[in-house]
Parts: sequence; C-alpha cells; structure tokens
Amino acid sequence: MNWQGKTVGYALTGSHCTLEEVMPQIKRFVDAGARVIPIVSNTIMTTDTRFGKSADWQQQLKDITGNNIISTIVDAEPLGPSKLLDVMVIAPCTGNTTSKLANAMTESPVLMAAKAQMRNLRPLVLAISTNDGLGLNAMNIAKLLITKNIYFVPFGQDAPGAKPNSLVARMDLIMEACESALEGKQLQPMIIERFQY
Repeated sequence: MNWQGKTVGYALTGSHCTLEEVMPQIKRFVDAGARVIPIVSNTIMTTDTRFGKSADWQQQLKDITGNNIISTIVDAEPLGPSKLLDVMVIAPCTGNTTSKLANAMTESPVLMAAKAQMRNLRPLVLAISTNDGLGLNAMNIAKLLITKNIYFVPFGQDAPGAKPNSLVARMDLIMEACESALEGKQLQPMIIERFQY
C-alpha cells in the first residue's frame, strides 16, 4: 500500500510494558511516507514505570513522528470536524480503554480521538493488551468486534499458563491491520496463538 499522503492517528494507552514494542511500528508508518499524529492517554503523560519514564516516551514520539503530541481532550476534539485522520490505531489498547470505548465513555484524549474517528465513519484499529481479555473485558471486546468501522490487530493469549485471561495483539502486524482496515476488511486470521511469538 502507498502510505504517501495518508495521515495516521497513532494512540497509545497505559500498557507500559508494551511501549517499547510499538515504537518501531510507529516508525514503519513514518518510513513508508505517512504523516503520523501521536495521541496519548493521561497515563502515558504522567506515569514513570520500570519500563521507562514518561518524558522519555514523549520525546521518542516527537522524534519519530516530528509532530506534537495530542494529550488533552480539547486538542483531540477537532479531529472530528477536520476529518484529519485516514486511519486511527490504538496500540497498545488497554482493557480500561477497551471497556470505556465499548460503553461510549469519552474521558481521555485517546477516547475523544476515537469518538471523532467513528463520527467520520473512518477505520479505527485496536491492538489490545489486557490481562482480562477473556475475563470481564470479553464482553467489551465482543461489542467492539461487531461495531462498524472497528478492526483488530490479530491477537491471542500471551501467557496462557500464568495469565489465562490475558490477550495481547501481534504488534508487528499493526501496519498490515491498518492497510486491511482502509480497504474495509479485517486482517485474518484475527485470533492467533500469540504466545508462540
């Protein structure tokens, strides 16, 4: 697919252990010629963890994309009227974000951007990373699976022995999932044996 002239909204939420894995995927879009607009949840903006400092993740996002980060609901809202994003991806998409998206809650910059994208009937791609994907969040994932214009990066159990309810997407398939979404198709197979990778 030719990404020249395309604008990708790339949103990150607080699965901090996954951030290192998704940064190269953002660079793939940039290297392919896309304009990437970074969008982050409040957690990414404020939380230092053993996986890295908030300021360092923010700087990486700015360095890779060359764009300022959308980090407030006010800044995310204009994405709707402007119809700026050809495709939006939330990667990693936590259980918390999955739950709120499935129940029409809009209390973070990422959720506001997602709402704006859905308003415009444009593709929204989710790369889930949640410890309760086969627990209480299963019903929310199911709701999103049948929602128009929402697509999933292929996902599976990442640690079925230690965490049997945990589901994580194949982050290396984010671009491919977005390409399929732009064609109105779900990348297949959607459910994979994630723990083998």
